[in-house]
Amino acid sequence: MPADDELFQALLYLEAHAGALKDERARRTAAIQRVTLWEYLREQTDIHQAKAIADARAANAEWAHLAPALAVNAPSAAYNKATRLRAVSLTGQAGCDQPVRRTPEAVLAAERRAAAQEAADRRAAAQAEQRHRLLAPIAHRLLENRHGLPDGEDVTYWLDEIAAVLPNCHTPTQFVSLETYVKAAVRELNKVARQNGGSVGTTLDAQTAYEAAAELVAGG
Repeated sequence: MPADDELFQALLYLEAHAGALKDERARRTAAIQRVTLWEYLREQTDIHQAKAIADARAANAEWAHLAPALAVNAPSAAYNKATRLRAVSLTGQAGCDQPVRRTPEAVLAAERRAAAQEAADRRAAAQAEQRHRLLAPIAHRLLENRHGLPDGEDVTYWLDEIAAVLPNCHTPTQFVSLETYVKAAVRELNKVARQNGGSVGTTLDAQTAYEAAAELVAGG
């Protein structure tokens, strides 16, 4: 998609030269494509106008001040129009996968859903970070003592995965990956422990590292 200003000029050009297409089918296809592109531009206009309204309100503009700019006659009409304009920018946001109807009630409901989803995402991210603060030292201990842990194929694979993600583990997605790898490594080590009466490590530090990881994983 070209820049909006380039698309605007291109559409004006195509409109002015629409008659150059002699084939009726070609004219019909081109006109429908122009309708689609004008709709895209109109939606972009709504988004930018809604942002301008938000900036004006943040600067303490009253709805009465915005009414003439929005081509309406009353503050209440300005408020309702501004609310409808927000429908476009809300579509696609968290909790608003479907197009939002352009009514004040639908927009406010969509904003509440989006705010609730964003709050849930923030809580999940905070929980993941808190979990990571407990998990990262455990993962470090497993790697520091891997020479004392079984070198079976599955154990080695998951420890290698931990070693790959741990040095640069900063995002919620990376936190989840690290926890997945630690759980998988513990699962394989548990198999060895069951075969050896609870013993896994060939050194005390390795055994302690395994037990700490197993306890954390078991705690959920």
